[in-house]
Amino acid sequence: MLSKQPIGDMWSLPDNDPHSQHYGESLDFDFSYIHSEEMKSVVKDYIWHCWRVNNGALASRQWLNRSLQYFMVFAKANNIYSFKELTNAVVDLFLSYLRTVISPATKRPLSYKSQKGCLDAVKSVVAWCRVHRPEAVPVTEIFTGNEFPGVNRNVKIEFIPDAVMEQINNALKTEEDPYIKYGIIILASTGMRQGDLRKLRVDCIQPHIISGYTITWYDHKNRRQRPPMPVRSECAYAVQKLIEHTEPLREDADPINKDFLYIYRCPYTAKAGQVIVPHKETINLWLRRFVKRHNITDTSGELFNLTSHMFRRTLGTDMLSKGVALPVIQQVLGHSNPLTTKRFYADVKDKERAEVFREIGIIGNIEMIDDSVFESATEKEWFQEHKHKGAALCDGYCTKPFEPGAVCDRLLKRQKCYSCSRYITTPEYLDAHRSHLERLERQLIEGAIYGEHYAEHFRPTIEVLKDIIRRLEALQNESK
Repeated sequence: MLSKQPIGDMWSLPDNDPHSQHYGESLDFDFSYIHSEEMKSVVKDYIWHCWRVNNGALASRQWLNRSLQYFMVFAKANNIYSFKELTNAVVDLFLSYLRTVISPATKRPLSYKSQKGCLDAVKSVVAWCRVHRPEAVPVTEIFTGNEFPGVNRNVKIEFIPDAVMEQINNALKTEEDPYIKYGIIILASTGMRQGDLRKLRVDCIQPHIISGYTITWYDHKNRRQRPPMPVRSECAYAVQKLIEHTEPLREDADPINKDFLYIYRCPYTAKAGQVIVPHKETINLWLRRFVKRHNITDTSGELFNLTSHMFRRTLGTDMLSKGVALPVIQQVLGHSNPLTTKRFYADVKDKERAEVFREIGIIGNIEMIDDSVFESATEKEWFQEHKHKGAALCDGYCTKPFEPGAVCDRLLKRQKCYSCSRYITTPEYLDAHRSHLERLERQLIEGAIYGEHYAEHFRPTIEVLKDIIRRLEALQNESK
């Protein structure tokens, strides 16, 4: 272990936490991007102190150091050379700056979550200084705590749709890469995180005391050993096949990696030929290649953006959809707080979402409406009387009778009628749908700076509108 703070702007700190995913590795820190010697001294002291007292994961400090680069670019442009110069007004300017930043890696605006990460990096340094270097930061509070109020709200649950999961299962039958083939089976069966999969040990599978098998692994995020979890035979088989595949590599592996299940011979320049645990970016690359190789697509025909964490969310979603009690799902996923399970990982699959396109009422002529859309003759009589009055909408018709002064529950809840079986539209409203789609797509582009969470409010409606327009155009062409 280093006895004193390294000299220079390039550091290499060993991860000495035996419970860390990066234990035994050396992580690099580059401070050359900091223009001010005073702020550079503060950031170095912060990183050094956290490493010496093992305050937080070293990889998290590395990520924080990288996130600070956006703040330093902003500070230099605004002639800020000390953390003591920060004020609430400066923080507001920094937030405005973050909304205009284009990521050099993705060539897109920073996501809402990434913007929050950049501000959190500054907050962490300032909070540390208040205890250890109070002279380096302002005495007054400069953060409101409400800069990113929506980042923890559950807007979209990223589980894998059933249709995509079916494609994945079919692709696994012919997949030849054992790391992907068997890794996906393990992820889908257990819901473990990718970092835990990479550090899964060869003795993780044991026979169950009654029948079948159990699997155990170390939960690196919560720093605890998970209790034995019953698994299906295919999961135990996947582990055994990976053990067989990696057995010849163990003689060449370092002692620290010898007992890990997920080891491979690195083909890349820096560690070419070495037997190591694959990096998370390597597994992400393998998943992208798997999707492309088997042409796994979403409903729009685009290649599905598959991540390892989706299998975890899909497991929780499927369990809740089948009626499994929340505490059981919480135990399987290893959450300390059941609210985490309910808010971010388990979402009942709404049948209405799966059948929304089938339910859209589209006909060529409102005068030829089918009797099947009405629940009674009384409803049909009501519609015939009101179809050009109260039942007429700006983009279609409503076949559900209503009382004067009463507002439809669906309209109050969803703010739209597209997925309602009582909603009908015809080719005469085609231009209205096109205009609405154009407005939403323009709003989606203009709001891109607010990140992915903002876009998810519009995409479901856009998807429905596109299908409505396509079907109305087909009806219109048939009538010509």
